[in-house]
Amino acid sequence: MAVLKNLTPEQVAQISAGLVAGVDEVGRGPLIGDVVTAAVILDPAKPIAGLNDSKKLSEKKRDALYSEIMDKALAVSVGRCSPAEIDELNILQATMTAMQRAVTGLSIKPEKVLVDGNRTPDFGIPADAVVKGDGLIAAISAASIIAKVVRDKEMDELDAKYPQYGLAKHKGYPTKAHFEALAEHGVLPEHRRSFRPVREWLEQHG
Repeated sequence: MAVLKNLTPEQVAQISAGLVAGVDEVGRGPLIGDVVTAAVILDPAKPIAGLNDSKKLSEKKRDALYSEIMDKALAVSVGRCSPAEIDELNILQATMTAMQRAVTGLSIKPEKVLVDGNRTPDFGIPADAVVKGDGLIAAISAASIIAKVVRDKEMDELDAKYPQYGLAKHKGYPTKAHFEALAEHGVLPEHRRSFRPVREWLEQHG
């Protein structure tokens, strides 16, 4: 495994060639819900315009690209780890496990995996980490969009179940509104008990 950074456009084209799966995660920082990862193998014959780091796209644009990726990609797979698994493994190991699950779930076996960030788990096939890859490598951008749309939708569903927590707005991240809801309404079954604000609430309230 190599950690690749400061890639030139030529290097990006080189490492993106062939049957490459892009992998990214969403939801390492939130206090609630699964950490969600996606693996995407794009079809070179069906290019998708406008792919970028999901955080740099509007919700409307992400949703449109999500549909296009699902329609045009050779293979798409979502992997996840639950709050209980995150509490057991720690968030880094849970993220790596979720990435492995996403790649294992692909209907086509890739020749290589490119992961956003500075580390990759063992996929049993060649893999490299690409720093800021979600803005550089089309397949990683696509994976970041899939993971973000899937997780945001799950937060919207949780919001409908627990409207007093404001999850549709902050998506479970540790915002002031989330801390206030936690203080007022307590910990939900979907909260990550090992994360400090949740753990502290549980310690205080038994």
